[in-house]
Amino acid sequence: MSAFKLAAAQYDIGFFSAWEDFANKLTNWVAEATQQGAELLVFPEYGSMELASLFGEEVCSDLQRQIHAMQTLLPKWLDLHAALAKCHNVMILASSFPTLQGGNCFVNRANLFGPEGLIDFQDKLMMTRFENEQWHISSGDQIKVIDTDLGRLGIHICYDSEFPMIARQQVAAGADLLLVPSCTDTQAGFHRVRIGCQARALENQCYVVQSPTIGNASWSEAVDVNMGRASVYTPVDYGFPDNGILVQGGNADAGWVFATLDLAEIASIRQHGQVFNHRDWPKQFALRGPM
Repeated sequence: MSAFKLAAAQYDIGFFSAWEDFANKLTNWVAEATQQGAELLVFPEYGSMELASLFGEEVCSDLQRQIHAMQTLLPKWLDLHAALAKCHNVMILASSFPTLQGGNCFVNRANLFGPEGLIDFQDKLMMTRFENEQWHISSGDQIKVIDTDLGRLGIHICYDSEFPMIARQQVAAGADLLLVPSCTDTQAGFHRVRIGCQARALENQCYVVQSPTIGNASWSEAVDVNMGRASVYTPVDYGFPDNGILVQGGNADAGWVFATLDLAEIASIRQHGQVFNHRDWPKQFALRGPM
């Protein structure tokens, strides 16, 4: 299959009094996307942090206590996503979840589900200052390319998108689609990730999909302010938008942004495009440096 419909979330951080409230929210989001024919659903970075609201003010206002407490919900959180992917026969990139890896080491993990269950995951590789200095979230160490029924894809978690060699290794291994769940608290942060996404789409001649958190959650130090627009970025060449933005959401509205992607168009533009960024990438390393 080369063409399919994708849904990228502009996801608002909720506040819940019971697990069932969250489960209903997620179920409704997935149902809405699949009713529109989406086959791949992309949720943002740290959308899972809304679960901290279930543990009361003392926990949800404490950066370390909240992620420890959330581990008690992780098994049924995973099960819920798996069940929804199976029920609707879709793939779901779940919101990234701070995941304990033995001792006191947490990684920022994005899990990809299909109708048969968990397909694979990608841990965030490049950590922001907030994650390093205040939250003490550790980086992953493996760049993955994931085989799916829709094609090979890579996952960049927010800041990862700003580092070109990560994407290049994924594209060299066959990825034509990069998924970028993000969580940014300023317009500058959103645009840094957007610029990184567009640069990756340009230099690799591939699709890049960004899904952000939006809105305010004053009760949470981790995700108190959220800014961004769900967007799908493309090569800038024949048959693609002149600005490389296939579709984008509004600034403040929670909901899905839909796009139909055709991976055959990626193969075609790399062979017949006005420029050959993908092909010409290695040539830069043969150039002599400044004298």
